[in-house]
Parts: sequence; C-alpha cells; structure tokens
Amino acid sequence: MSGDDTHQVLVTQARHEAEGVLSLRLRGDGPLPAWTAGAHVDLVLPSGLVRQYSLCGETDDPEYTVAVLHDADGRGGSAEIHTSGLVGRRLLIRGPRNRFALEPAASYVFVAGGIGVTPLLAMVRHAVGEGTPWQLHLGGRRADTLAFTAELRRLAAASGGEVSLRSDDVDGSLPLADILAAAPAASAVYGCGPPGLLTALDEVAARTRPELPVRFERFAADPSGGVDDTVSVTGDGGFEVELAGTGETVPVPVGVSILEAVRTVRPDVMSSCEEGFCGTCETKVLEGTPVHRDTILTERERARGTSMMICVGSCSTARLVLDL
Repeated sequence: MSGDDTHQVLVTQARHEAEGVLSLRLRGDGPLPAWTAGAHVDLVLPSGLVRQYSLCGETDDPEYTVAVLHDADGRGGSAEIHTSGLVGRRLLIRGPRNRFALEPAASYVFVAGGIGVTPLLAMVRHAVGEGTPWQLHLGGRRADTLAFTAELRRLAAASGGEVSLRSDDVDGSLPLADILAAAPAASAVYGCGPPGLLTALDEVAARTRPELPVRFERFAADPSGGVDDTVSVTGDGGFEVELAGTGETVPVPVGVSILEAVRTVRPDVMSSCEEGFCGTCETKVLEGTPVHRDTILTERERARGTSMMICVGSCSTARLVLDL
C-alpha cells in the first residue's frame, strides 16, 4: 500500500464507550492531516483487512479518535479490533476523506442509529463551536448500546442544543415523522445509521418536509437498490484497463470486476466493502467512459466521469485509463 495520504499511527488508547462499542485513539509519527466533521479514515488492520471508520474526536486534537461497533455478523474487521489488543501497536491509515461534509445551515437536525452517531458527534461539536442551533436524535437496540451519551448531554448543556435518546426495547423506534415535523424552518437534516433507518428518513422527509435538505452516510450497502441490480455488480467485462502509472494494460473479462482485473498486476490496490458504498477503491478516470454502480457519487460527479469505484463500476467504452 502506498500513497501520499497514507500514515503510520500508534494506537494509544482503547476505551469502551457503550456495550459493544470500542473507541481507539491514534497518534501519528508526525502531525496528522487536518480534517472536518463527517470525515473518515481507512484503517488497515494487522490481518490486512481495510475498514472505514468516521473520525469522532475534536478536530483540533492532534490524535484521531474512531469508534467501532462489534458486529457479530460482520466481515471480521470489528471482531479483530475488539479482540486483538491493539494498544501499543502500529497500524496504517489512509485519509482522511470527507464525502459527508457538514454544509452551513441555519440549524441542524441530526438523526443517528446506533454507531451512526460517530460522524454526527463531530458535527455536533462543529455546530457548538459555530453557535448554530442543533438537535440530535439517537436510537439503538438498548440504552446500554448508545455510545457517547454523556458527551452529547454535556455539549447540549453547554450550548442549548437538544439530545433525544431512545432504545427500541423500551421506547420503540425513532419517531421520524414527529422529528421532521418539529424541525425548524431552514434546517439541514443529517442522518447516519442502518440502511433501513436512512431509507425511512428519506421517505418521510420527501413526503412531509421536502423543502429540507437531507444528507446521509450509510454503513452498509443500500438494500433498496442504490446499486443498479439489473446488471452484475462484478462488472460487465469485455474491455481493457490501462494503468497510467505503469503503462500496463489488463483485460477485464466478462463477469470480472475492474478491481479484480487490476489486482492481477497491482495486488496492493486498496478496497474494503467491494459493494460500492465505502469509497476505499475510488480511482481517478483519465480516459474512457465509466459506468457507475456505487451509492457514493452524486449525479453531478457521475456526469463528470472523472472518478469511479472500481469494485462495482464498469465501462461503456472499449478502453479505460485509470490513474493507478
């Protein structure tokens, strides 16, 4: 793995923030890059797995903080973090990158499900610093699974913000219709959490408050079909990819993804979700017309055609030149 945005970090602390939620503090060998609320880093684990975690500490803290939910049904990354005893070990990170940036607004309504609170916590801190009114609604399976509640209450008390906490087992799910109905005019709505919550938030907002801008960050692929499921997400194949950095050309056969084909000559190319929702494999396109099947790029970014997620994207031309 290489690149100017890759940094070695030391894990200086691991702390339980809630049942099943562990935070890590990461110290760089030198100053780590500045970041803004909503940013995340790619964390390379000792096993070689690459996972994305939102930065949730203070933006002026010289160390980064991430928080990880132990997902028993996950793909192994969270289990490794929770069971490996990482304090004192050196890891690699890439980033930070921000595709969930907080835009200026008259007020903010934050809606979080479970570990989705992590990027929103940084956004709350930004709103507090700017003196912008805010409210945060956090839901989870049980009260003991809700992370950073003490910090959120402290921030609310210090700034006049509002925090609403709900657990499914006692209170039921978040009342999205009521939350949006009470949102002040000219608010911006930011949501992060499970796909079901975000789909419901999007639908309720479109139906009841279409004038409010709503932005999401997903921690899993969109089950509603955000990726075009009329074709295989492993790639259509039948074209060539040139790697601009080396001049190598690799064929992409039918049924093989661009990522898989590129890895035959560049096994160090990073990826994680391989479903088009994490952004780890985003690559600049220098020539050719990409076909986008991710859930990250905006319509404007897709129209520009200057980058793509090579884990799920394809190509409508005979040749694609990538900045690799």
